[in-house]
Amino acid sequence: MNDAKLTIFFVVEPPKYQDMGCFLAASIRTQFKEPVKLVGYCPSTSIGEMDEKALAIYEKLDVDIRSFETESCFDPAYPHGNKMLAALEPRDTPYSAFMDSDMLFVGANTTDQMYKAGHVSVAPATSMYWSGQKIWNDIYAACEMEQPEDRIWLARQRRRKLMPYFNAGLIVFPEGPLTPTGETFAEVWMRLAQLIDKIDIVKKRPYLDQMSLPLAIRAAGLDWNLLPDEQHFILGGSLRGEPLPQDKEIKMIHYRNFEILREVKCMRLAKDMLESKTGVRRISQFDVTQFSADG
Repeated sequence: MNDAKLTIFFVVEPPKYQDMGCFLAASIRTQFKEPVKLVGYCPSTSIGEMDEKALAIYEKLDVDIRSFETESCFDPAYPHGNKMLAALEPRDTPYSAFMDSDMLFVGANTTDQMYKAGHVSVAPATSMYWSGQKIWNDIYAACEMEQPEDRIWLARQRRRKLMPYFNAGLIVFPEGPLTPTGETFAEVWMRLAQLIDKIDIVKKRPYLDQMSLPLAIRAAGLDWNLLPDEQHFILGGSLRGEPLPQDKEIKMIHYRNFEILREVKCMRLAKDMLESKTGVRRISQFDVTQFSADG
């Protein structure tokens, strides 16, 4: 896949993310007809616990499983920060996309719908009920940055536009040095997150990744490209129990858990895609012995 422009990477820590990642990978291999590199990252402390059937499925789907270090990177520990640590790892395509493992492509897609030169592609967060807007004063001050004039609609709020605040479940960014000092986007993101982590501010856990994201985009010399609902449709919340909208051609859903996936009648599709690419509808059904023999 030397001509791939995009690497999609996600966390495959067992058991939950490991299993969800198998369905995500199968959906990517189904819905994208162009070369896309896939990398599944697992913390080094738990990679030895990954199920052999899941590992074989990842191999079948051409997913490169890699370990990364998480110990002592945040104090206190911050599992949501694993995406930031994984983003720091080296990849060799012009663009990378971090995706939460609880996502699924449900319609045909192309990578050029996901990335944009000079931008980080993101989706607005659903809401920011955990805090008022004044919190941004402290966040930007901690990073010695001016607040942007931009205001955006959050995905589930229509009372007024708010400060740019994004869902950290899908982040598509350019690789390589970007700043005058040679920092990558991922390095800028980590540096600013660590600055914010040092100040006394409400809800640093679990929202540190999202707090720091809009600042990192601008500090890296980039702008944000707001993805439409079709590219990142969030299920649950106020839409719990509602079917997928019929007036939009939804390409990807963020489903949170398998129960919600069943509610919108997409669990069968997930299993169909897994079966199409691996021959099984459940991870537990995969014949590792036969796969090894065939290989």
